Amino acid sequence: MALPRERIEASAVEIHGNPTAAQRAILTPEALALLVDLHRRFDARRRELLAARRERQARWDAGELPDFRADTAAIRESEWTVGPIPAALRDRRVEITGPVERKMIINALNSGAKVFMADFEDSSTPTLANVLDGQVNLRDAVAGKIDFTTPEGKRYAVGDNPAVLVVRPRGWHLTDKHFSVDGEPVAGALVDFALYAWHTARTLHRRDRGPYFYLPKLESMEEAALWDDVMTHAETAIDIPPASMKVTVLIETLPAAFQMHEILHALQSRCVGLNAGRWDYVFSYLKTLRRHGDRLLPERGQVAMTVPFLRNYSELLIQTCHQRGAFAMGGMAAQIPIKGDEAANAAALAKVRADKLREVKAGHDGTWVAHPALVPVAQAIFDEYMPEANQRDVERDDVRVTREQLLAPCAGTITRAGFDNNVEVCLRYTAAWLDGLGCVPIHHLMEDAATAEIARAQLWQWLHHGGLEFDDGAPIDFALFDHALGAHTHRLRASQYPGAAEADAAAKLIGELVHADQLADFLTLPAYGQLA
Repeated sequence: MALPRERIEASAVEIHGNPTAAQRAILTPEALALLVDLHRRFDARRRELLAARRERQARWDAGELPDFRADTAAIRESEWTVGPIPAALRDRRVEITGPVERKMIINALNSGAKVFMADFEDSSTPTLANVLDGQVNLRDAVAGKIDFTTPEGKRYAVGDNPAVLVVRPRGWHLTDKHFSVDGEPVAGALVDFALYAWHTARTLHRRDRGPYFYLPKLESMEEAALWDDVMTHAETAIDIPPASMKVTVLIETLPAAFQMHEILHALQSRCVGLNAGRWDYVFSYLKTLRRHGDRLLPERGQVAMTVPFLRNYSELLIQTCHQRGAFAMGGMAAQIPIKGDEAANAAALAKVRADKLREVKAGHDGTWVAHPALVPVAQAIFDEYMPEANQRDVERDDVRVTREQLLAPCAGTITRAGFDNNVEVCLRYTAAWLDGLGCVPIHHLMEDAATAEIARAQLWQWLHHGGLEFDDGAPIDFALFDHALGAHTHRLRASQYPGAAEADAAAKLIGELVHADQLADFLTLPAYGQLA
């Protein structure tokens, strides 16, 4: 008797590692068959799009600058809107984000936020255990069976009114070395998407809860169209209606800022909004313009959303989304509570309130926070200034943003403290990432891959463009970097901080990346090679 089709296709998958029995329950023949199908249909196209990224970057390195596309002017200038938005996603005033760890999922669902973005990307280290445990946790959450008990006996369970679940898969640029199909590595995005969709999509659809996704790191409408085709095919394979899968796209790359209309159009039947992913956007600005010495930025603490190029980007996002009937989501508040110092904690919360007040007054329909304690802080601001479920009626016809306004650097300085902080954050985050933690509190801020990337890219630019000085007139040079890296490595090695055991490995990697003649596209690519 012939084997069922799903078993034949699933046999093409090779798992490199030793999943536990609980993890193997996610790796069903049917789920793996979907993964095989998606890889065979779409991976060649994914690789072509990544090659196109490299070609564009080579032109920018040679002196060109990003711009609005001439060949898509008709999309920008014509009248159209996105498709219907589900009731579950019409009020998104506060969203909380976090990795797919079991207790964190429960706390986030119970946080009082409208939406929880469960993250396989920048706040998760993609070890095989983390990826598969995350899938188990989300399957259980959707099934209403998720709970957690600490070694001390404290039990966590989801309450009566949980946040709406939205999942962020990895970006198109990452492969997962633990999965191969026909001897080829599989895109991490497809691993995250296929396993989650297969195990939850039918249940979520029956409840009018999705499945819903956040899409990261897109650079073009063609990359958005690839996601649309992947989801269209998956909906047929899983047997749910067309356009059941809804997405919000993070506009967190500089190239994508010039194609917001086009990205919405490419996902027109399923895209419900765009998000101003501020930290990755700053990193992308640095990376895209890495060879342009006239467009260097000051230390990251001075690059706030109020500086012109970031304000222009966020207001253009609001205008674009509302013109097309979509949501314009605000950015992350990365602060975490400062225990034992009431004055410092009050000052941090004041910054959060000011940031959220700016967002809601500008016309954003909601915002992000990283810690449950910030949910009521952000919600109070949005409740006061946005009494309706959203403010898509705020058209922002006053916004006029040119190419140069998106590309103009902001004024500022580089202090010794800012330089040193970049070294410390980059080192400590990388060490924790190598130790399996993708989301790390450092100096009362929740740092993830995006903020570590800003620190790394700034260090590379400041050192390789040469001739730069601190605000006190002292030169910035590699000797200073090497000394700071060594000092922080020594302190981390002797500390109880996350990743202390990986201090030397992280320091070696960061040293190589900062000294290299070319700025690496992503820190996580070379770091991934060091993961088990």
